[in-house]
Amino acid sequence: MKSTWNQKVWNLVKTIPRGKVASYGQLAGMLGQPRKARHVGYALHQTPEDLVLPWHRVINAQGRISFSEHSQEYLMQKAMLEAEKVTFQDGNRIDMKVYGWRPK
Repeated sequence: MKSTWNQKVWNLVKTIPRGKVASYGQLAGMLGQPRKARHVGYALHQTPEDLVLPWHRVINAQGRISFSEHSQEYLMQKAMLEAEKVTFQDGNRIDMKVYGWRPK
């Protein structure tokens, strides 16, 4: 079951378009499990190294990167999003109304 869940998460994350972001909870809801936001995070943490995934497009519901600010992971994720023209308000928050992914 766990690997099936992980595969579903990875497949969904692959569809987030460049320049857009989605929250962990949003993805969980899209997979029919709205209360499993943390499980989306666990699945991303278990992504195989050889799987190319735009993991950096997944943020928390407050529009923030979940890694500790100033950590190497935080700085990498922020740089990757900025390279896609995603801007941060007050230095560390993304406006979900502007950059939030809304699949059709």
